[in-house]
Amino acid sequence: MKTSHAVTILGRELSVRSSAPELKVRAVETFVNGKLQAIGSALKSGDAQLVLSLALLNIAEELLELRHLREKDSVVDNRIDSLIATLDTV
Repeated sequence: MKTSHAVTILGRELSVRSSAPELKVRAVETFVNGKLQAIGSALKSGDAQLVLSLALLNIAEELLELRHLREKDSVVDNRIDSLIATLDTV
């Protein structure tokens, strides 16, 4: 069941609906604000749209890298399972 949560991003309060527990919603809020703060402090411009865009690109890159690593792990796991099965028949 989805419930409403108030989160604050870049000083703006937003109402979001999520089936995640409150603790997870807070962890996401903290993560996003941390990324925004890190990128914002590295820029000379205080342009919120630029900060948001760069944070989005950064998070998307991390997500794609994690997906790639998960796929590689799955291939390795399948290969190990195959080798174990082969050894079990010997």
